Amino acid sequence: MDDKTRIELEAASFRRLVQHFREHTEVQNIDLMNLAGFCRNCLSKWYRAAAEDRGIDMTYDQAREIIYGMAYEEWKAKHQAEATPEQREAFQQAIAKEARE
Repeated sequence: MDDKTRIELEAASFRRLVQHFREHTEVQNIDLMNLAGFCRNCLSKWYRAAAEDRGIDMTYDQAREIIYGMAYEEWKAKHQAEATPEQREAFQQAIAKEARE
């Protein structure tokens, strides 16, 4: 596979991942962190870093709006639930496990 095709496939996959996250607002960031080790905010940070690597000025809030499809504060107000004690405990265990590795 040539580089152009690979990049096009990667870009299409990324766009589909972002769309999936936008469609599945019931999946909380803490759940993503607990299960996959990254969340929408991580993806936003990676997006911003990629922009900055290419000399494009972008704030974290701008990157989050691209990933969330709206301002982060709006998304939180509409979709973010309070983390349960179980979610918080799983998150703490994941952090501790990562620190050991």
